[in-house]
Amino acid sequence: MSEENTTRIYTVNLAKAWDTPKYRRTDRVINIIKEFTQHHMHTDKVKIDQDLNRHIWSRGKTNPPRKIRLRMIKEDDDTVVVSSFIEEKMSEPETEESVAEELVAEETVVRAEKEEETQKSK
Repeated sequence: MSEENTTRIYTVNLAKAWDTPKYRRTDRVINIIKEFTQHHMHTDKVKIDQDLNRHIWSRGKTNPPRKIRLRMIKEDDDTVVVSSFIEEKMSEPETEESVAEELVAEETVVRAEKEEETQKSK
């Protein structure tokens, strides 16, 4: 067995759930995710993360998401943990910080201009 866990990211189309009756759609989505995981990760032991389960059930039993982005992690004991995948963009924090710095710089310039105007008016 390898010491590293195998991690894969997939986008799963859940449109098959709309072939089932309306009151069973979210149940079918859970089964689709389990079947997909078993097929692609070659194991029968599948665990769905609590946050993923809450996300799927967030809109109720009759209106689950149409597709979902999943992260599948295969552990050493041949168990696969399925969680939702959220992309963390590396450039966003830098741009947010630079924007914040620019705003602070603009505020200091505006304050300095206001102080100069008040001193001239005195």
